[in-house]
Amino acid sequence: MADEEGITPVDSHQVAPMVRPSIPAADALIGVRKPVLQHGFVALVDYMGNDAAIVQAARVSYGLGTKSVRSDEALLRYLMRHHHTTPFEMVEFKFLVRLPIYVARQWIRHRTASVNEASARYSIVPDEYEVPRPEAVRRQDTQNRQGRSDEVLPPDEVAAFRKELQGVYDDAYGRYEAFLGLGVAREIARIVLPVGFYTEWYWKINLHNLFHFLKLRMDPHAQEEIREYSAVMAEMVKTVVPVAYKAFEDFDLNSETFSHRERRALAAILRGTEERKACEEAGLPLVRPDGKPMKTGEGVEFLTKLARLRALSKEP
Repeated sequence: MADEEGITPVDSHQVAPMVRPSIPAADALIGVRKPVLQHGFVALVDYMGNDAAIVQAARVSYGLGTKSVRSDEALLRYLMRHHHTTPFEMVEFKFLVRLPIYVARQWIRHRTASVNEASARYSIVPDEYEVPRPEAVRRQDTQNRQGRSDEVLPPDEVAAFRKELQGVYDDAYGRYEAFLGLGVAREIARIVLPVGFYTEWYWKINLHNLFHFLKLRMDPHAQEEIREYSAVMAEMVKTVVPVAYKAFEDFDLNSETFSHRERRALAAILRGTEERKACEEAGLPLVRPDGKPMKTGEGVEFLTKLARLRALSKEP
């Protein structure tokens, strides 16, 4: 029977039935290769757990004498909001991913997963490589030093780049096959191939660390190609744990965090101080020692956060 707050008391001795959760919509995804880029894909191989598994793990903490528990959704949102991460580790995903080597080199930075990659020492590398779409070939960003800007190159320069790149791939693969024909070991012959060629791996990870991966790799500053893979995976995750994913969107993916200095600047702005003056008072630099305006840094990032908040205020 529910108490006055409408929350059902817990029998601390009650044991949840040990039944493996099965989600029909997720089961239908297993083995389906969702295409990404020219020759890549993401396939859900298997999953363990669902939203209920997260709740079940969290409620182990409710011992003898517990008076009540939150509803499942409220509990999940509480866990995400307060960074109680271990219950999310009870859910796991295993994917089969085919991706360009240069994307794989970024992906492998996430070391909290189990990975088994196809070996070019044992097998011959397929003649498949990534030629970026014309709209993806853009100039270097002057602020995000590791990414592209929105500035498009002239069509003739883009066409020349893609044609030259195609030639590099064809030449490299021709030499690779020639080396193999000469009897050169596969583990040595492979070094002639550019990082645009494809590799493939099984990737298994728990939900807590997968959320961390998605937060970083769905961010606008991440490379576009890995964002495409992340978006496909996010849809699969959403199918398995829709409530947890919504909490992730609300409290992590689409949230803003403010440092101690930023909070001081915010407080000053709320008191009526002009934004740039507030940044100066809080120790958030906006000008370099030579007097030139900064393009990156804490102060610039803080003003960017404020701009996003102002944009939200204009939404209906």
